[in-house]
Amino acid sequence: MKQATRTRTDPEETRCRILEVAEGFFRSIGYQKTSVADIAAELGMSPANIYRFFPSKGAINECICGRIVEEVAEIAFSIARSNAPAPEKLTRLLTAIHEHHKATLIKEKRAHDMVAAAMQENWSIIKAHIERVTTIVEGIIREGVDAGDFHTDDPAEAARCVKTAFVPFFHPLLIEHCIQHDEDTEEGLREQLRFILKALGKRE
Repeated sequence: MKQATRTRTDPEETRCRILEVAEGFFRSIGYQKTSVADIAAELGMSPANIYRFFPSKGAINECICGRIVEEVAEIAFSIARSNAPAPEKLTRLLTAIHEHHKATLIKEKRAHDMVAAAMQENWSIIKAHIERVTTIVEGIIREGVDAGDFHTDDPAEAARCVKTAFVPFFHPLLIEHCIQHDEDTEEGLREQLRFILKALGKRE
């Protein structure tokens, strides 16, 4: 019985090891320069064995990208679960997302490049991530409406509008463009947050 349990968990353990090695390569030399052969050699297995667990290199890319953007989702969930008023939550959440992407550009450029490419190419993992963050924003807006802090008849639509308005401070390529051209992203962020809160009907 014990041996049978071990056999069932081995494939999962191997899959996790593949992802750990792949993520290490992606963060050090970039996902485009990393081959399945590199990952296999590091693990002491054949490329064919890697394909037993992942149908393609693209599938590995999506999984690692998912791990990277999960950091943003965890930040968003943590803020959404706090006891602060909805306007404060929304401000903190959007600010934290922007600061996280900015820090990734500076400290983890290859991870930044991967997320930027995933957004440009509309990877399914990115679509799911954006939908999840938008849903979190919607929940905060609903809280604000219930408390009388926000005034909107359609929180779901309002959340989508917030997402669109926040794109310049969310999209990795746009953040990179601002930094390269010495634009003041902090002041721009404050202005956009004031605009979003006003659009949601927050009282001054």
